[in-house]
Amino acid sequence: MNVSEAILRELVESGVEACFANPGTSEMHLVASFDRVGGLRPILGLFEGVCTGAADGYARMKDKPAATLLHLGPGLGNGFANLHNAKRAHSRIVNIVGDHATYHRKYDAPLQSDIHSIAKPVSDWIGDPSTPAEAISLAHEAVEIAMRPNGGTATMIVPADIAWTNMQGASPPHRPVAVKKAPVDRDKIKEAARGLMAGGPAVLFVGGRVGLERSLRLASAIAAKTGAKLIGDTFVPRTARGRGRPKIDRLPYLGEMALAQMKEFRHCVLVGTKAPVAFFAYPDKPSTFLSAGCVVHEPWTPDQDVADVLEALAAEVGAKVSDAVLAQPAPVAIKPGKLTAENFGQAFAALVPENAIVVDEAVTAGLWAFIFSEGAAPHDWLTLTGGAIGYGIPVSVGAAVACPDRPVINLQADGSACYTIQGLWTAARENLHTVTVLFNNRSYAILNMELDRVGATAQSERSRSLLSLDRPAMDFTSIAKGFGVQAARTSDIETFQSAFKRAIAEPGPHLIEAMM
Repeated sequence: MNVSEAILRELVESGVEACFANPGTSEMHLVASFDRVGGLRPILGLFEGVCTGAADGYARMKDKPAATLLHLGPGLGNGFANLHNAKRAHSRIVNIVGDHATYHRKYDAPLQSDIHSIAKPVSDWIGDPSTPAEAISLAHEAVEIAMRPNGGTATMIVPADIAWTNMQGASPPHRPVAVKKAPVDRDKIKEAARGLMAGGPAVLFVGGRVGLERSLRLASAIAAKTGAKLIGDTFVPRTARGRGRPKIDRLPYLGEMALAQMKEFRHCVLVGTKAPVAFFAYPDKPSTFLSAGCVVHEPWTPDQDVADVLEALAAEVGAKVSDAVLAQPAPVAIKPGKLTAENFGQAFAALVPENAIVVDEAVTAGLWAFIFSEGAAPHDWLTLTGGAIGYGIPVSVGAAVACPDRPVINLQADGSACYTIQGLWTAARENLHTVTVLFNNRSYAILNMELDRVGATAQSERSRSLLSLDRPAMDFTSIAKGFGVQAARTSDIETFQSAFKRAIAEPGPHLIEAMM
């Protein structure tokens, strides 16, 4: 047994079941080891950003680590944007990055790079073994980092000569993965409870793993018991939604609206997230949304389990899970005719199947779908936590691998689809039940809006051409078919509903190009 095989066995014994890979020469011994190591499913992505995004989607839904296998620093760099999103989502990921042999590094070969510097911004931990024994130990430690209470991204660098080295003697016995979490701070819990019950307007502001149903019910119950407002981050990794699940307001993306929503509060309790800030700076507008006089309480830290903190806070204020305010079914009338963001949202709310997973990268086209689906069939909603576009298609791939018995619906903007559209090929190859609704408005519509919000002017065709996608117009239906995905184009709500019903009913990947 060589070290490559021993590393994969350590991952499997530590609970890792899927590896999203785009390997190269330095990883060939790791590739060959998949033949000898059962229990770890290798899945090919045609671009590293597909692999890292898929690992994010898998981890969000499985709540256990996904692995990636990437080629040297440039391969890791290609996956950077979706690792940024994954880190903001606190997803559990173990990156395995092949490197040149230790003795080859000094020659500065064309693909030589500073992997540590590339990995640092998107990693909570970096391992770089210098011996075979250290490689196996670090593989175990990488999983422990990923299994921290609020997730983690571990990046392990594997030099080629260590990977191909044969083990001397028996592989060391596997150690159970140690999941360590800090105890709840009772003094901070009491302080937060006093803030919620102080009498002035108070908000319980949540994010991260609070979106999971048990924690969200606790948060809703606490808010109901204390009279506080329950508001979630604009982008939460995974939120349990739909009828019978807790209602929660969402912090608006637009800073003007967020400021109006948050300025009244005199106490803010944070769980699973930090105090809200604007996505970008704008001339003469504030970067933060809480008023200067608002007292911020932080009973949670990243090394604590959010459920433990919320249970303690609920007990302190006398709240029970049954106090949670739940969403109720609300029939929505669907406006006929030409397809718009509004009537799409109406149709989506009526048609989303129970237990669906919704991946939201619709950008400007998805707001109505989110609003109308509050009382729809129960589902999970995944959002773009780090703001780096090109996440929707890969995350839907990973979510479908994690939950093969659940339909995955990806609400996808056209511009951001182009970043990682190769993910459609992986969905076809793995026969995943993903339904990509691709909103084709032939522009970066969000940037046209931001152009005005930052006070810039771009009135000529020369400037506006940087925000337009219409020369030439892209045919996403043909592109999807070229990747092996069933595809259809719709421009009115009636044909959309028919195409959507068919895509939900039939196995395998589908794309519906929605002409907006």
